[in-house]
Amino acid sequence: EVQLVESGGGLVQAGGSLRLSCAASGFTFDDYVIGWFRQAPGKEREGVLCISSSDGTTYYTDSMKGRFTISRDNAKKTVYLQMNRLKPKDKAVYYCATTGPTYYSANYYLLNPYAMAYRGEGAQGTVSS
Repeated sequence: EVQLVESGGGLVQAGGSLRLSCAASGFTFDDYVIGWFRQAPGKEREGVLCISSSDGTTYYTDSMKGRFTISRDNAKKTVYLQMNRLKPKDKAVYYCATTGPTYYSANYYLLNPYAMAYRGEGAQGTVSS
C-alpha cells in the first residue's frame, strides 16, 4: 500500500523558510513521479514541483522557481520541500503526492495535480505578513 506522510509544517513570517518532509512507503521510490502540490482555502490545487522518475529532472511552477527546491534521500525514502523567501500568498496546505506506473511526464503532473494517484494528509504552511 502506497503511503505518504508529510511533516514539518508551521508558521513563519514573510521572508522566512520552511522545510517539509515526506516519508514514502509501499512502492519503489524511483519508479514513480513524485512531487508536491498545495491547496489554499477555497482554491484549486496548484502544482508546486514534480521530479521525474526517469532522469530526476525537476519541474517547477514559475511563481515558486528560485524559492522552492526539492531533494530526496533514497535510502530513507524521503523527499524534502525547502521553501525560502515565503510570502503570505504561499499560505496553504502542502501535499506530497505520487503517481502509479505512468507514461506521463513529471511536467504533466505539475500542471495536472489532480491526476496524482496518491497523496498524503498534508502539512499546513502559514506565512504571516
